[in-house]
Amino acid sequence: MSPVLLLSLLLSVIPQAELVPEKPKRSALNQLTRLLLRKYNSGVRPVQNWTKATTVYIDLIIQSVLDVDGQMQKVTTSIWYRQIWNDEFLVWDPEEFDGITEISLSSDAIWVPDVIISEFVDVGKSPVIPYVYVNCSGTVKNYKPIQVVSACHLEIYAFPFDKQNCTLTFRSWLHSVNEVDLVLWRPAEEIANDTRGFMNDGEWELLSVPSHYWTLNLEDRVYAQIQFNVLIRRRPLLYVVSLLIPSIFFMVVDVTSFYLPPNSGTRITFKTSILLGFTVIRVNLMDEIPATAIKTPLIGAFFAVCMALLVLSLAMSIFVVKLLHYSEKEVKEMSMSACLLDKYGSMDQSFIESAFTSMKTLDDMEQSGGFEFDLSPEPDLFSLTEVSNNDSPLEKILQEVVSLRLYLQEEDNEGSSQSYWVELCLKVDKLLFCVYLLIMLIYVMTLLLLWGVWSSA
Repeated sequence: MSPVLLLSLLLSVIPQAELVPEKPKRSALNQLTRLLLRKYNSGVRPVQNWTKATTVYIDLIIQSVLDVDGQMQKVTTSIWYRQIWNDEFLVWDPEEFDGITEISLSSDAIWVPDVIISEFVDVGKSPVIPYVYVNCSGTVKNYKPIQVVSACHLEIYAFPFDKQNCTLTFRSWLHSVNEVDLVLWRPAEEIANDTRGFMNDGEWELLSVPSHYWTLNLEDRVYAQIQFNVLIRRRPLLYVVSLLIPSIFFMVVDVTSFYLPPNSGTRITFKTSILLGFTVIRVNLMDEIPATAIKTPLIGAFFAVCMALLVLSLAMSIFVVKLLHYSEKEVKEMSMSACLLDKYGSMDQSFIESAFTSMKTLDDMEQSGGFEFDLSPEPDLFSLTEVSNNDSPLEKILQEVVSLRLYLQEEDNEGSSQSYWVELCLKVDKLLFCVYLLIMLIYVMTLLLLWGVWSSA
């Protein structure tokens, strides 16, 4: 018998059913998923009795404070959000499905409570988590990180020593308390003191997160709400080093600059340099001070008053130097050189030599007995006793000598008046310095008073 004939005979004997490959069995996880979602309606609240409220447990952990915008009055925080509720339609017996007690389902395929944050103002960069965990008793766990951009009433009056209290209020957008009720998953004390997940190396320090439950009556409906108060405090070290300490140094240097002599000519230049340096630092650090349209921070008033005090100090120094400059100008106009040049502008140095020669000649003639003359301190007591008839040249010489003597006396008087004027200007400068210190003292006391009022509020 040929092989071909034998093969055909064997095929005719074997049943056709044994030649069809057996289909693989579905996994228990696949069967369970298909069973749970086969007749599931994600638009219906998952309760057998519609009068029974669905209790949603809420919990959160603050991870970090990303941004605080004082001008827009909003805060960006990163939180770890946990939402737990019971779905009566997602229940199974683990023994029928290979002992499976928990599975993950798509959040779009089941009912999810419409819990929102009331202070929500913008969409953050939150990662999309498309799955939730469901256990065999119907408990659904929705865990996900959220970046929340929320509105917050920011008080930056005491910047950089400010504390902020920002709220995160969770509530159902549509369902009343009879349909969806909210409950804290953990005790309030544990949530308030739980800071282990907070990134504590940034600008803000997390103090606590107190929470409480309350209801909102709106249009004859009562809504359940859970409010979390995020209490944070700014770390001021960076701003103290970069803003306050340089400003205080500038003010101390400006006060010590009053000890420079006002007639040295360097005080005004030094004070102008201080004012210019303070202005440059103030402009460079403008972005570090939070801006707000509601209330000016106390540190902004501090910088404005410091600049006003620097300008006042410069104006006081200009006033004193102006007084000194006025006195020197008057003395210069009455100086000996100006007087001689004005009176003997057509003469040269030979006049002085001829005057001394003439005086020597007069001494010789007086010793020989030709003349007798008397020079009195006052010009109206001047007298000349003439022994000889040749008196015209001698009278002119004597008149010049007496004029020179009178001028020297006036110069001494002007020198004493100049010293008195300088002393008076120094007293005025000292008085202005005391007034400046008094103003600065009042300013510091006012700042401390405002700070004390804010701290006790």
